[in-house]
This record gives sequence, C-alpha cells and structure tokens, in this order.
Amino acid sequence: MRRRILKALVREGVLTEKQVEETVKLEEESGKSFDRILRDKGWVTEERLLTVVHQKMLWPYERSLSQVQVPGEFTDRVPLALARQHNLVAIGLAEGVFRVATCEPFNYHSMDEVSSLLDAEVQPVLAGKAEISSLINRAYQGKGGEQGEILGALDGDDDIVRLDEDDEDSENLLDDQDKGPVIRRVNKIIFDGYRMRASDIHFQPYEDKLAVRFRIDGILYLKDEVPKQYQDAVITRLKVMSKMDIAERRLPQDGRASCKIGDAEIDIRFNSVPTNYGERVVLRLLDKTAKVFNLEDIGLSNDDYRLVSRLVQYQHGVILVTGPTGSGKSTTLYASLSKINSSAINCITIEDPIEYHLAGISQIQVSAKKGLTFDKGLRALLRQDPDVMMVGEIRDSETARIAIQAALTGHLVFSTLHTNDAPSSVTRLLDIGIEPYLVASSVIAVVAQRLIRVICPECRSDYEPPQDELEMIGIDRAQLRDGLIFLGMGCERCIETGYQGRTAIYEILPIGEDVRAQIVARAGASRIKEVAVEKGMRTLRQDGARKVVEGQSTIEEVLRVTQLDIM
Repeated sequence: MRRRILKALVREGVLTEKQVEETVKLEEESGKSFDRILRDKGWVTEERLLTVVHQKMLWPYERSLSQVQVPGEFTDRVPLALARQHNLVAIGLAEGVFRVATCEPFNYHSMDEVSSLLDAEVQPVLAGKAEISSLINRAYQGKGGEQGEILGALDGDDDIVRLDEDDEDSENLLDDQDKGPVIRRVNKIIFDGYRMRASDIHFQPYEDKLAVRFRIDGILYLKDEVPKQYQDAVITRLKVMSKMDIAERRLPQDGRASCKIGDAEIDIRFNSVPTNYGERVVLRLLDKTAKVFNLEDIGLSNDDYRLVSRLVQYQHGVILVTGPTGSGKSTTLYASLSKINSSAINCITIEDPIEYHLAGISQIQVSAKKGLTFDKGLRALLRQDPDVMMVGEIRDSETARIAIQAALTGHLVFSTLHTNDAPSSVTRLLDIGIEPYLVASSVIAVVAQRLIRVICPECRSDYEPPQDELEMIGIDRAQLRDGLIFLGMGCERCIETGYQGRTAIYEILPIGEDVRAQIVARAGASRIKEVAVEKGMRTLRQDGARKVVEGQSTIEEVLRVTQLDIM
C-alpha cells in the first residue's frame, strides 16, 4: 500500500525519488507512519495525500463532518485525551462496526487501541484534521467534565494546554500565592471555555467572589466561582500570561497570548479594567486553526447564495457587510474571499485582528503602536497591484474615501460597518462625509447579518405554536409543515439551553438603479428600505422566519436578535 501511494505521488510530481527514499528511511528509524512523515516534512498537503489514499485504497473520504453525529458509545468509552492524541472520532455505527474518521490512515496502532476500547471492529474513514478536531469538540461537549479527568489531561500532556511563558519573571511572580494551584485553575477555566465553544471568558469580581462567565453562542452563562482570597492571584496570573503590567491596577490594559489545546492553536486577547471590587478581565478566544467556512455553509438561502456568488465575481466595486460586534461579519468576508481565491487573483487584506489564516492570501495586521492604521495600510495596498482587497472595518471618512477610490479605479473591495441594517450603511457613509454620487457609483451591495442560535438536534421537539406567536414574526400557518415548528427541550449536550451552535440570517441589498436614485437624493434609511423591499429584498426578520419554518431556530430567538427590524 505504501509503495502504491508513494509511486502515485511521484507520478503526479508531488514527490521526488529522493524524498521517497528519505521517507522510507525515517519510517524505519522513527517508527512513525510514512503519511505522518510526509505531512511533518511539508512535502504533501493533507488534502492531496488523503485524496491519493482515497483513490488508491478505495477508502471513503468525508470532506465535511459538520452534519455528523458521533455515536454515544464512542464518547462513553474513548477518553477525550485519547481521541485528541490520535485524531480519531467515530462518525457512524452499523451492525456492530464503528466507522472511525482519521487523518492518519496508516497509524494502525491508534486504530487498534480504539478498537480495543470499543470492543468492536472499526472501519477507517478519511477526513481532514481540522474537521476531526471540530467534531471531537462538539462530541465531547458536556462530557468528560469531571474535574479530575480534565485536570489530569492538563497536567499529563503538554499538548492539551501549552501557554507562552517566555517571560522569565513569571516564574517568581506567583510564588507567594501558591503558584501551582493558581496556574492549574486558570488552565482548567481556559480549557473548559474552549471545550464548550465559548467566544469570551469573563472574570468579574464581586464583593465576596470572582465570577467566571462564558459567552456561548452569544449568551453569557455563569460557569465557575473563585473564592475572593484567590482573586488577586488569578488576575495576576492572567496578566502574566498576557504580558500586562501587573503593578498597574488603576488603568485599563490590553494584552495577548497564544496557547495550544490539542491540535488547536488559540489566540487569546486580554483586556482588563479597574472596578470597585478589583480588576475585571475579559478573554476573547480566537481559534487560529478553525475551519474557514464556505459560502454554502454560512446560512444563505438558495436565492441569496446565488446572488452573493454573482456579486463577489465583480471586477470592481465595494461590498459592505454590516452588523454589530460578534455578528459573524468576518466569517462572511472570509467565506467570500475563499469563493474567489485563486492563483490568478492578487488578494490582500488588512485586519484587526487577523482571525483566520487564508492560504494564498496576504494578510496584514493593523498596529496602531507602530503607526500602521487602516488608512495608511490601505494606501500601501494600492501600490501592491491588488485585484481584491479586504479592509477589516471602515472606521472613518479617510478609510471610506480610499476604499471608494480603490473601487472606482478597478478594484473589488470588501469591508465592514457597524449599522443595524443594510440601508443604514448607505446613510452612514453619507453621514461621515462621503458624497452621494461616490456612494451610488462605487457600492454594489450591502449585506446585513445577525447570528441566531440553532436548535439542538439531540433534544429537538415539535409543537403547534399559537397564532399570536406566528403573527409576531410574520409567519402564515399555511407555510408550516403539519402546522408545527420546533424548539429544543434542553439536554446535557446543549447545556440544558435547547440550542447548539449558531447560523446567520441575512438582509442583502443590491444597489440597483432605484436605490441609487434614492442615495443621490439623500433619502433616509427607511425610504431606501421601502424601495429595496418593493424590489424583493428580504429583511433580517423575514430571513429569520424562513429559518423557523425550516426548523433551524425558534421564534423567540429570531425576535431576540431582530428587535430593531421593524418596517
């Protein structure tokens, strides 16, 4: 099998004969499987290798595991640490045989170990490492939460949580505060936050305790409480990790750190502010190895998908994505860039921060301390002969003017704004001083969006809604299948919330002739919205209603995130 695969890679020009000889030699000396060696050396991409194995071995290859449910027998019998260590997870069970996804198909030892734990036969299925890691996170959420197991994983394997600690002073800072248990407690909190898909972790001091809250799917949940006597030690530990000044307690500070949890690389942004009961610290978790979504996966309806796919193929113009902080704007922009990214296009971004790393695209990090702001960076980008540019955010008139001039001179520009809906983005540009004729001639579309929670598939149940609920969201009972909609009852998997994960609802405003006329006439956002709706634009609430009818979310959730979407 090894020979067939290596020969195929040589024939395709991926490997040289010399690299094959070195691979075979290293396999004999190190005991590692040859596929692991090829990836570690960077000679073959994971996608190429798995494709060749699929073609030559006829093993199934699942390119996406986003809709897969892991059998409960697997999570009950296989420890989380082992699943992470071997990058293995079951994706199906039939007639006593487990279908197990793996990105290292020739690591037979790991398959045998899992087979022994399951006391059953296992059948390998090829899948990408990122897909497997993401599925493991979902499968073990709510499981393995016993403190002893998690702390054992933290202490026993450096790959579970490894924090940057290159500051030598950190060794002595917590000696008086019983350093070991404090680091252990903070690591456990960060591990729990990542495992439960938290986007933010809040350390909030009260008079008698330090509360720890996780923001999961946009909602804050109280998850832990630290005794008041350990508050200073925990806050100091967080400041040491993020390279903040531990002696400064009167002013806000920002910091950052990186850690490794299993195979995931997490970038953590820290912010501290002084309060009446001590310093409050908030951590923003950014998974740098998270999968970049495709346009097909971000919640667009079929019509909206076709519309956006056409818009991102334009050669010039400005496409704006708008919504509040944490509404998924960056994800939509990255998905759009992924759709058009190719070797024939020069695509450059300037962001703050860089949330995902995109292959083949040059990404620039804004740094105010170094003098690299959005407007200065954007000017520099124009001298890099770009075809497509992404500006993380239009914050002022200077950045807006440069972006619009770039669009008018033959570039496609993606950017974001903070407004409540799509028509308001147009008036926002006018408010910051951009002339109406420039907006009308450069902006080709505005996409407003919100994130809504998705009903947990494990505890999903149907019910017949009362008429007043349907009227609140604008649903006709005739639209419902059997007159029923769905909600989550709450279970261990979804932390008793009834929801697991999020999807987006959209309001897409193409700038056609009718809307351009309103912009030039300086019409208000409400008038532009009326014209757009007449031309077929679906509002945020209407798109949310569609997701309720399809059984993805609930009326309550849609109303929560579209409170201002009233005609």
